[in-house]
Amino acid sequence: MNKKIAEIRKELEQAQKEERSQLLEQYASDTRAGVISLLEKYRKQEEKLSAERKRLEAMREFEHRYAHCTYICGIDEAGRGPLAGPVAAAAVILPKDCEILYLNDSKKLSPKRREELYDEILEKAVAAGIGLAEASRIDEINILQATYEAMRLAVGKLGIVPEVLLNDAVTIPGLDLEQVPIIKGDARSVSIAAASILAKVTRDRLMAEYDSMYPQYGFAVHKGYGTAAHIEALKTYGPCPIHRNTFIKGIV
Repeated sequence: MNKKIAEIRKELEQAQKEERSQLLEQYASDTRAGVISLLEKYRKQEEKLSAERKRLEAMREFEHRYAHCTYICGIDEAGRGPLAGPVAAAAVILPKDCEILYLNDSKKLSPKRREELYDEILEKAVAAGIGLAEASRIDEINILQATYEAMRLAVGKLGIVPEVLLNDAVTIPGLDLEQVPIIKGDARSVSIAAASILAKVTRDRLMAEYDSMYPQYGFAVHKGYGTAAHIEALKTYGPCPIHRNTFIKGIV
């Protein structure tokens, strides 16, 4: 006697990966439309999951290259371009067997997905550190040097000394560690992608807090970038304490 479709659905929902593949084969001969539809749904899910795992494997090229190292650290920043707020940097060391599905360059992810991944990264990471350079510091030493400073701070907060740093396109001065600058690294390394998400979410949250302090500028929406609305607000209200004066000379 055939199992009820609801029973088959429950089996598939509760099955582990290997068990699910076996169940899909087991019920393949069932000709009921409801079962055929159900199996097709799970087959598509399996195909998507397989494609995602292949994409992630391609993003482990540099992690595999430095597999002899115990601690591989990815580093990235967020907020070099805005007119206001800090530049944020993150350093992340992931376990070698770590799988975080949908990990990618933070710019390619929705805010909701970034928030979800932020929690998962912190939960699974061997170590993580965040560094900030405020607007006043950016004005004092310039954005590039402030970014390097934030990155050094992030590495210093790891609590572990990494053997190699995988960086998104830069070599950080003042760090006596092996560094590998990778062009578009946040899309080519899972470690850098994880760092890009931590940096982006950290900075976005800070800008949302600043929005409650200076609501006239709309920081929660544009995060300090030079949108038309932000520039109009600058012209109307002038700069606030978190604006980068060296960035807004031509506006105000």
